[in-house]
Parts: sequence; C-alpha cells; structure tokens
Amino acid sequence: MKSIHILLVEDNEGDILLTTEALEESKIINQITVIRDGKQAIDYFENVNGADIPELVLLDINLPKKSGQDVLYYIKTHSSYKQIPVIMLTTSSSDKDITAAYKNHVNCYITKPIEVEDFMKAIAKIEDFWINIVSIPKE
Repeated sequence: MKSIHILLVEDNEGDILLTTEALEESKIINQITVIRDGKQAIDYFENVNGADIPELVLLDINLPKKSGQDVLYYIKTHSSYKQIPVIMLTTSSSDKDITAAYKNHVNCYITKPIEVEDFMKAIAKIEDFWINIVSIPKE
C-alpha cells in the first residue's frame, strides 16, 4: 500500500479530529496537513514546493476568509496543481453548491454524514478509493 500527502482544509475542530482520526486508523501512513481557512489554503499553494505539494485535497465549502469554492477554483486553474484530486467534503447538500463545485472541476462532492460512525466509514472509503484504487499523478 502506498501513502500520500493529504491536505485537509477544514475549519470545524470536531470534523478535523474525526477526519484525522479516521485517516490514522487505517494501516496506511499518510502525511496530513491541516489548514483552517480558505485564505491560508491559497497562501499554502502560493508558497508550497516539492514534497510538500499535496497529492489529495479534502476541502470544506464553508470556510472563513475565502470559501472552499474559491480554493477549488484556485487549485483547478493553476497549471501546477490542477491535476491534484480535490474532494469537496462538506455539510452542504445544496444543488447550487454541488453544481458550482463540479463547474470548478471538483473530482467528487461528498456531503458529510451526520452520525460519527457513518462519517468515519465515509473517510475510510475515501481513503481506500483515492489511495488504494485510483492512480494519482505525482506531478
């Protein structure tokens, strides 16, 4: 099994804890970077290089300072980052948000399950699919 660098962009401390816990429960050792607002996420991409470039982004839509949609647009319109898979992981199930995310080339959109057990299972499935099944480009 391979391990990858995952960027988690999330402002809710409870969701950060659950997501990182679910990712750490697997047998895969991943590098996880947590960023808590949209502006910091864009700043991260403006200054990142080499091994610190994430191979997968888990992105919330409702973030302070810049929205998840703004971050998604930045990633998908930047020639160096547009190939990075971005998963919108959010509480919003709004058709408007889903449509906007896909127009901005999100790789998939997942509405966060409410129950903790279901949330943990969803993260495990995301990890299994995006790390064990899908081939992700290194550059």
